[in-house]
Amino acid sequence: MAHGTQTSGMVGVGFALTEEQKMIQQLARDFARNEIAPVAEHYDRTHEYPWPVIKKAQELGLTTMNTPEKYGGLGLSMFDECLVSEELAWGCSGISTAIGVNSLGMLPILVGGSEEQKSEYGGRMANGSLCAYCVTEPEAGSDVAGIKTTAVRDGDHYILNGGKTFITGATNANFYTVLAYTNPDVRDDRKRRYGGMTFFVVEREWEGVSVGKPFNKMGQHASDTAEVIFDNVRVPVANRLGEEGSGFINAMKVFDYSRPSVAAGAVGVAQRALDEAIKYAKERTTMGMPIWQHQAIGHMMADMAIEVEAARMLMWKAAWSVDSGSRNTTAAAFAKAKAADMAMKVTTDAVQVFGGYGYMSEYPVEKLMRDIKIYQIYEGTSQIQRNIIVRELFR
Repeated sequence: MAHGTQTSGMVGVGFALTEEQKMIQQLARDFARNEIAPVAEHYDRTHEYPWPVIKKAQELGLTTMNTPEKYGGLGLSMFDECLVSEELAWGCSGISTAIGVNSLGMLPILVGGSEEQKSEYGGRMANGSLCAYCVTEPEAGSDVAGIKTTAVRDGDHYILNGGKTFITGATNANFYTVLAYTNPDVRDDRKRRYGGMTFFVVEREWEGVSVGKPFNKMGQHASDTAEVIFDNVRVPVANRLGEEGSGFINAMKVFDYSRPSVAAGAVGVAQRALDEAIKYAKERTTMGMPIWQHQAIGHMMADMAIEVEAARMLMWKAAWSVDSGSRNTTAAAFAKAKAADMAMKVTTDAVQVFGGYGYMSEYPVEKLMRDIKIYQIYEGTSQIQRNIIVRELFR
């Protein structure tokens, strides 16, 4: 995003995209409309993994958006990544999640890894490997410090035991970034437990790693979600990301980077719902006029448009904060909470605009409504975002 320079004690802010950003946005828009949207219904119905679309996305570098160029990725800024994420989610948020999960899996490596680790795993993903991010457990979702997975040092290895659940991309990943307690003795100590966790890179084919069948979900059927079990997995010390005890801090940094992109996806789905509602409201007539001319419908759609734009602005600011080097915890929570809640409301209203047809699977809005619900849950629930905001307000 273009932004002004400081002069005479005042800061100028601009909202115009640069020519390069417009090109990136158009590339993603064309991909969403030509490659994703036409097959979205098929993958929603079959629950198949969209390999043909993923491979095309890999060719364009869309699965390695946040990986720096020197490691084989596109090296996009956070803001540019959000421009792409919004457009891809417009096409289908399930397919866009399958594409974007690599960037999430790479974040612990970018945040806490060595140059050698960034180069190795960035290069592997640039060559087609997939990575999944393993933090959530059956008893630890919003409470990250509640994880039970352990990694106990044994010479030049760690012995990894535990299970992760709701892991996006688990069944197709080649390796995982896994959060575990390297100092399990502090798990019950509320002051010390945050310093007892560490991230590791774990290979899919290692002995003791097993992956469950994909869960049947309400929405985002093109994106696989499953359990990953670690049973006495020997993980080399060389696969540890950062120092022991750095895991929780790095997980929080990951959220600051991932939440703007998740907010962008929610905005993309909401924009699609608004676009579909506008198209339908022009075509559908009642009482001798298009239904948008009825004030009840027209005002509903005006409110939808206001909310989409407001969430987009919060998302832009959260992304810009990352790129400017500012601490963006509050901005990211604002964007994630607003965009997720907004999109749930907008997709529900889109179904209402369609009336009975909106409830039918032949029309796209019921899928948008099913797909968007998860945005209020993953990467920190809407309630957790509010906890963060309260904490920051009273820090």
